[in-house]
Amino acid sequence: MVAKGLYFDTATLYYRAYYAVPESVVAPDGTPSGALRGFLDMASTLVEQYPASLVVFAWDDDWRPLWRVDLLNTYKAHRVAGVDETGDSLEEVPDTLSEQIAAIAQILDAIGLPRIGEHGFEADDILGSLVAQYDMPADIVTGDRDLLQLVSDQRKRRVLSITKGLKNLEIFDDSALRAKYGITGSEYVDFSVLRGDPSDGLPGVKGIGEKTAANLVNQFGSIQMMLSSLSNESMPMAPSVRRNLSASTDYLARAKQVVSLRQDANLPNSLLMPTRPRDQDMIQHIIERWGIERQVSRLLKAVALALET
Repeated sequence: MVAKGLYFDTATLYYRAYYAVPESVVAPDGTPSGALRGFLDMASTLVEQYPASLVVFAWDDDWRPLWRVDLLNTYKAHRVAGVDETGDSLEEVPDTLSEQIAAIAQILDAIGLPRIGEHGFEADDILGSLVAQYDMPADIVTGDRDLLQLVSDQRKRRVLSITKGLKNLEIFDDSALRAKYGITGSEYVDFSVLRGDPSDGLPGVKGIGEKTAANLVNQFGSIQMMLSSLSNESMPMAPSVRRNLSASTDYLARAKQVVSLRQDANLPNSLLMPTRPRDQDMIQHIIERWGIERQVSRLLKAVALALET
């Protein structure tokens, strides 16, 4: 097989599974297990359908890094449930999901599938670092629009968006991005900063929606070029847009840093697919605890087939 990566924004999968599978689906002891079962089934389906020589699960060791909050205090503020003893923000997570997230981490580690997180880096930053440090074609699985900035036809990178479910999977390359938003992957950060993103607490620029943001990016190429053109009255720009951009220069500079993914996470020197499970005893323990023999067996088979392809 030609070297290719299949990279998962892990939280996207387990949150989608949690809300898609009813809580009546339970482990042998009655604990809700739908998120765990759904996660394993979705991961298996994607590994089966998009074979890769390397499968990696990016993890949110730090879902709301302080450096991003310092730049933009509204960043994910609506999802904060409190702070821990170190002062880090605690994410609002449903009670019945927390234990399943821990089980997902345990089963991935027991199988030996790379699961990577780092304090100060969101899972998105881990994915940004993966594509920067491992220069190979890649499919990135997520429901987060920010990761569309990683799309690149030149680098053969696509985003597989599960926002509408696996049966309605949206595959984004540069042409698909142009069709949907009128921009390419390399232009997505500027577009997103201008338009805003309420899901991340990103306000955007007053009066600028998707269409205007895309038109501005296409006209000027970047936010920096837009701002440098503000004083040039001969440059075609609606007065209201010029006025609102002028009033937002500080926000634009800070927000672009917030939206741009980092590429400097400390990744392992080499990432390998497991040729055999790392901890069979742990796998068996998790299977018995959660009643997920079918789901685990399917993922193990999908990984084995990927190695043979």
